[in-house]
Amino acid sequence: MLFMKKQHLLLFLFLSCLTLFSQEQNRPKVGLVLSGGGAKGFAHIGVLKVLEEAGLKIDYIGGTSMGSVVGGLYASGYTASQIDSIFQATNFDELINDFIPRSSKNFYEKKNDELYALVLPFNNFKIGIPEALSKGMYNFNLLSRITRHVRHVRDFNKLPIPFLCIATDIETGKEVVLNKGSLAQAMIASSAFPSLFSPVEIDGKLLVDGGVTNNYPIDEVRKLGADIIIGVDVQDDLRDRNSLKDATKILVQITNLHSIEKMKESISKTDIYIKPDIKDYGVISFDKGKEIIIKGEEATFAVYEKIEALVGESNKHQKSKLEVPTDSLQIVDINCDELDNYTKDYVIGKLRFKPGTKITYKQLEAGMNNINATENFRAINYTLEPNHQDDDLNLTLKENKTKSYLKFGLHYDGLFKSAVLVNLTRKKTLFKNDVASLDIALGDNFRYNFGYYIENGYNLSFGFKSYFNQFNKNITREISTLDFETLGVNSINVDFSDVTNQVYFQSLFVQKFLIGGGLEYKFLKINSGTLANSNPIIDKSNYLSLFGYLNYDSFDNKFFPKKGWYFSGDIQSFLVSSDYTDTFNQFSIAKTDFGFATTILKNTTLKVQTEAGFSFGNDSVTFFNFVLGGYGYNQINNFRHFYGYDFLSIAANSYIKSTATIDYEFYKKNHLNFAANFANLGDRMFESVGWVSLPKYSGYAVGYGLETIIGPIEIKHTWSPETKKGYTWFSIGFLF
Repeated sequence: MLFMKKQHLLLFLFLSCLTLFSQEQNRPKVGLVLSGGGAKGFAHIGVLKVLEEAGLKIDYIGGTSMGSVVGGLYASGYTASQIDSIFQATNFDELINDFIPRSSKNFYEKKNDELYALVLPFNNFKIGIPEALSKGMYNFNLLSRITRHVRHVRDFNKLPIPFLCIATDIETGKEVVLNKGSLAQAMIASSAFPSLFSPVEIDGKLLVDGGVTNNYPIDEVRKLGADIIIGVDVQDDLRDRNSLKDATKILVQITNLHSIEKMKESISKTDIYIKPDIKDYGVISFDKGKEIIIKGEEATFAVYEKIEALVGESNKHQKSKLEVPTDSLQIVDINCDELDNYTKDYVIGKLRFKPGTKITYKQLEAGMNNINATENFRAINYTLEPNHQDDDLNLTLKENKTKSYLKFGLHYDGLFKSAVLVNLTRKKTLFKNDVASLDIALGDNFRYNFGYYIENGYNLSFGFKSYFNQFNKNITREISTLDFETLGVNSINVDFSDVTNQVYFQSLFVQKFLIGGGLEYKFLKINSGTLANSNPIIDKSNYLSLFGYLNYDSFDNKFFPKKGWYFSGDIQSFLVSSDYTDTFNQFSIAKTDFGFATTILKNTTLKVQTEAGFSFGNDSVTFFNFVLGGYGYNQINNFRHFYGYDFLSIAANSYIKSTATIDYEFYKKNHLNFAANFANLGDRMFESVGWVSLPKYSGYAVGYGLETIIGPIEIKHTWSPETKKGYTWFSIGFLF
């Protein structure tokens, strides 16, 4: 009897499956077509939410531009709600600007990006313009990470939902159907809006946004096997001249000239046509994403009866939430094409992980950002190919054909005064992996800075620096060996000039710290008009020294950090001098600087910094002492900022200083801040416990800062209870 019941149960299950299979076979296949439209493509998410609610199963998807991104993610297995969450968590300002985290830049690249306001290609003595605003690396990293569950799929028909997208061959002007290869790369190519994102090379074709040739791939989805087409149209209608007031709208209009006419024919082929009311939004209205999604929902509810009729009572489908696998990767091998100007060691050194390493996608993204930060490659693509249960990382790097750049900056502060910076940078000047750079500062005080650097990844890197600085300023008596009382003055005005040449080597230590050392030759010349009746020359000596350093910097922003910490420590031994003053003896200087920043409240950051230094051995040369005072200038030698005191006001051969700053970003890129600093200075201060006493010097500052493309613009009012005086300082532009 029990046996008979089991037979009846099995027969029932078999007949049920057969019925469902028969229904599925007889059910018309539904194809979904998603057009391009930039941020207006958020409406696709709203459409998908309503289709899921109705229980409609999508059998094929085709998309263009933003339609390819939303459609590709849905085809890979995500639900509409999951895609919504992904888009809400995406920083579209960073996406459009191809944001590279500061942590992905080495020390040279950080300095380079925090020095110049404008960078232009320079070839054959002609100034060019950049290919595009963005290489799309941020977007590619993002899509590669969130499609990691299908990273080994190379035929889009084998995705959970068969998928295709459209791109445009920029050389022939023909449309290209992308239905094979890397899903992330295909979506990037389909959405590479001209001039905003660089073209993407796939199978030898240079591809841009598919909206240029086919913004609504209805025929291609029909060919996949769709019986019924649901189409979502989010592209712009043609605008009149009064609406075409910016470059983005004009470019979109040019793109739409062809597709608008073609769209009329496509609408007639669409079984269920959905046109969200998004005329009040633009292609870059990413901040209005939630509103646009709702518009997509509203437009779909307007045709809800048609969708329900298509589903029927017995064909309701419930899409399961995608369980995304862990993001850990075991990298067996790293493959890279032979490069003309850079070695494989250089590339692996930038990745900061080696073959045979287990990594996360966060580490993979950081490695790609490191490569991107070099600006040595015009295109960076990668795929993860299966190697048994693990992965091989295959890199495709297209070297930047431009090797020379002109760069410009400007700055004003109270010490070096105003200056315009002109830079010429040349890559692969003599060897692979090298870069040569010449800065010339033209203004109140002519200065230059020349550097040549060969980077060798995990191996030792080598470099040479030469720089010249000069200024004119009153100095305190502690900096000079002169007898101010005999002269009858409290300070003297000096012309200070410094020529320094260094050869050095450096390498990464535990993949985070920069460790190095080298040999330095310095020529100091200091004279004073105050001493016109006596010998005006205070010092005119050459100095030879050895130095070593250890640096770390994870601040997310050099000038207004919200998180991170940094450390620098170095030691320098002065060995030989031409000794103009006849007082030189060998001595050494050690110094360290440590700081961290953390967000304590919304838009409010606390930054704490502590620094110290001392000389040891014989008596030091006074012009190498630690000199405090002023703010906003480039801190050369041992000159240091100090609120409440004028430039170059207090000095000694040892010091300790702490600063705390509270910064409030009350509006985007606008900052109000309050700072307090305290210091003890003295000669050989650390030889006793006197340095732990209450601070002898203190100062306070309130200020306003604005982040601009030329660098920070800051105004600070500072005062000190010891001097009873206040100073107001202006600083404009990046420091150099």
